[in-house]
Amino acid sequence: MSLFFIVALPFFGALLPGLMNSAGRAATAGVTFTVTLAAFVGLLTNLPSVVAGEVVMARVDWMPLLGLNFTLMLDALGFFFAFLILGIGLLIIAYARHYLSREDNMGQFFTYLLLFQGAMVGIVLSDNILLLLIFWELTSLSSFLLIGYWKHLPEGRQGARMALTVTGMGGLAMIGGMLILGQIAGSYDLSVILQNRELIQADPLYVPALILILLGCFTKSAQFPFHFWLPHAMAAPTPVSAYLHSATMVKAGIFLMARMWPVLSGTPEWFMIVTTAGLVTMVLGAVIALFKHDLKALLAFSTVSHLGLITMLLGTGTAFGAMAAMFHILNHATFKAALFMSAGIIDHEAHTRDIRLLGGLSKLMPVTFVVAALAALSMAGIPLLNGFLSKEMMLEEANHTVLFDTPWLVPVLATIGSLFSAAYCFRLIGHVFLGPVRDDYPAKPHDPNAGLWLPPAILVVLVVVIGIAPFLAEPFVKMVTASVLGDTASVPKAHFKIWHGLVPALFMSIAAVVGGLLMLSIFKPALRLWNATPRPEAKPIFEATVERAASLARAVILPLHNGAFSRYAAIGSITIVAAGYHAWSTGTISAPTYKMQPAGIIPFAGWLMLVAATFGMVMMHRNRLLSLILIGIVGLTVSIGFVYFSAPDLAMTQFTVEVVTIILLLLALNFLPNKTPTESSVLRRVRDTGVAIIGGIATFGLSYHYMLRDAVSAPISEFHVANSYKGGGGTNVVNVILVDFRGFDTYGEIIVLGIAALLIFALTETLLGGPVRARLVNRKPDQLRAGNTHPMMMVVLTRGMMPVVLMVGFYIFLRGHNEPGGGFIAGLIVSIAVVMQYMASGFGWASARLRYPYHGVIGAGVLIAGLTGIGSWFVGKPFLTSDFTYVRIPPFEKFELATAALFDLGVFLAVVGAVMLSLESFSRIARQAGPDDSEHAMDIDPSRDDPARALDASAKEAV
Repeated sequence: MSLFFIVALPFFGALLPGLMNSAGRAATAGVTFTVTLAAFVGLLTNLPSVVAGEVVMARVDWMPLLGLNFTLMLDALGFFFAFLILGIGLLIIAYARHYLSREDNMGQFFTYLLLFQGAMVGIVLSDNILLLLIFWELTSLSSFLLIGYWKHLPEGRQGARMALTVTGMGGLAMIGGMLILGQIAGSYDLSVILQNRELIQADPLYVPALILILLGCFTKSAQFPFHFWLPHAMAAPTPVSAYLHSATMVKAGIFLMARMWPVLSGTPEWFMIVTTAGLVTMVLGAVIALFKHDLKALLAFSTVSHLGLITMLLGTGTAFGAMAAMFHILNHATFKAALFMSAGIIDHEAHTRDIRLLGGLSKLMPVTFVVAALAALSMAGIPLLNGFLSKEMMLEEANHTVLFDTPWLVPVLATIGSLFSAAYCFRLIGHVFLGPVRDDYPAKPHDPNAGLWLPPAILVVLVVVIGIAPFLAEPFVKMVTASVLGDTASVPKAHFKIWHGLVPALFMSIAAVVGGLLMLSIFKPALRLWNATPRPEAKPIFEATVERAASLARAVILPLHNGAFSRYAAIGSITIVAAGYHAWSTGTISAPTYKMQPAGIIPFAGWLMLVAATFGMVMMHRNRLLSLILIGIVGLTVSIGFVYFSAPDLAMTQFTVEVVTIILLLLALNFLPNKTPTESSVLRRVRDTGVAIIGGIATFGLSYHYMLRDAVSAPISEFHVANSYKGGGGTNVVNVILVDFRGFDTYGEIIVLGIAALLIFALTETLLGGPVRARLVNRKPDQLRAGNTHPMMMVVLTRGMMPVVLMVGFYIFLRGHNEPGGGFIAGLIVSIAVVMQYMASGFGWASARLRYPYHGVIGAGVLIAGLTGIGSWFVGKPFLTSDFTYVRIPPFEKFELATAALFDLGVFLAVVGAVMLSLESFSRIARQAGPDDSEHAMDIDPSRDDPARALDASAKEAV
């Protein structure tokens, strides 16, 4: 199966649980299981290639100029992690089906789970680091939803926020590190980066990149000092804890360290940072886990400890350490997922996870006891179970690792970490399952149905099988290790077996197990000592840090970002002018290459009109109607300027936009006072005047000097002019730019235009549905209104103009590719024609003849434009690539057919729909505020005023 399908299946499958929710819990879980199983089987179809040592690749160029390509890579390491994600995912789905209560929204849960699953598969299969970063952030977002799934629990919401904050901050740091790494290697593809070890490590930016990437890895994999978020994430449902904290989310950082191992490891910086962080996390997590009374909290800190163990092994930088890390990832996924699910069973049946309220469960829950005991003994490192094998390899590697020039430091700390690990495992077995049966359980415990105990039992079978026959796992682990090392020849020759002789690792292991039993025997006094020892608590520190950061942000932002546009404009203008002055005073200016042209009387007169209208608007801006008229004069003067400079497209666009804008603003001003109250102080007005003068002088100076000199580089307009016809099939360069060269921008703009119109409609709905409606109904106009709101002359004139204007709009639309015009201008012209119908004949009359809702017109326009762009994919071209040809149909002359015309049609419809929906929204407010609008086209009709004539007319109609 294609790698694209493997990654895409969970994302597309996430649509199904919500749809199947009404079909029942079994159907919802079944469709989720089927989607994951399909992706899992698809992954297995690539196993022969992976075993043969091949690297399966899949590539689609997305944004090649930015280095962002949808490139996937499947090697042994990626296969290993994808196998764990999908394989354990299947067991978690089956378990969750029986764990979640009927009050839980199962469709929502499985939707979140599949989104997270897809993001994790995307991480481990990504070959492009920018694509990997996208999936990386998706895991943070989807895990936030999963951890906070029980929204009614405050601890669930707090844990989700903490996880998102910590992992999100680490993700931001990692983005910087990855970008640096890509710049050093000259590519953002991992397959290229992994081949440039010497180049990367010799670069002076290696250490900053390393630190930033490790911040992302450490936060995601809960390494000290970022370990505190993971235990608080235990407020999530147990299936989430079992999935995220055994095989997936917390392993993402581990995976990335393993993936980047060939290029980042082997340096003193890597060794010191990674080994130290892993060793401290391993010991600290194990010590804290021993004294936790919540069963899931104990397992959470044990996860932190074992993640530290794996990190330490990767930090040693040796091939044997990497192999031991890969083996322990496999073993940890099996016994830890089984333990989390066992903890969920206990909570599900006994209604508590408090170890102090448990005990004697081995007699009441024998199946759960066997599953949990075998998994816990494996985690403790007891022989004949898989955890013993990888723990022995860890101790062997620790025995040969020297940190801070102290040979005994790592072996001693590794043994201490193993000792506490064994102690909390023995406590889990002894204090939860052994001892006498109690009579004060919150609920009567008993073994659940097979739906709950079978998934962890399957994992425990693997625990035992690998522990007894480690040679079964050896080829696979070594294949994964070769992928990590980047060289098959470097894989250690050591064999996986139970007995290695009387080696130091054996004695360290015996000391850890015996020490764990002794620690359990003195647990009560040790617990009293632990409780009496002052120590920092992560949660209050985190909350205080967040609060101080928020207070600092408020202190910095609120004085600047207070909602006053004048302040934003003043700060922005002063900053821009200061930066420009610095460049001006420290740079060099070339001599002018052009001379000033003499200004004729017409341009000078237009300039005077523009200055006068602008000055008048500034001086009389408190009169809203007068200001609107002056703004219109400014816009029309600019349109004339475009005509003077031979830019008819811009002139037509500016003119039509001005007309439509003035009409809409007039409708809006109808509900506002004619005068704007004085709000600014004299001092503020003086400040604003000074800033405006400085900004104006700076803009004038820049424009003056720029227009007298050649451009620094060739303007892009030369490319557009040269390629407009042969590339876009049109001689109107402006239109070809809009529908071809910058078609994506235009597509985004019509979407924004449609959204703006829909927001106006939504605000209108809100206003008319609230208390504002009563104010509108009772509103008294401050001036006399005209007696005939629909004058006969205007009705007749606009009715006759309608077909003419529509014909002109159609003509402007068709000629746009080669002459001034196009879909945008045509849309505005048609909008003006329809607006005139509303103005002349009234809203009631016009809306009664509306056949298609304006929402649908906007949607149709965006859809047509989008489908036109998608069509280019079917011929192997990028999105919105246009094509054209010439045809001849007798008796007509040869004419052009271009796909850009379809895109322009979408622009046309979106513009018409947006303008008319905005007009309709304002008109609805006006109808509420004014007299009832007549459904007739004209006000003056004697037959409507004379009841007798009206009755006679209706009688004639009946006949």
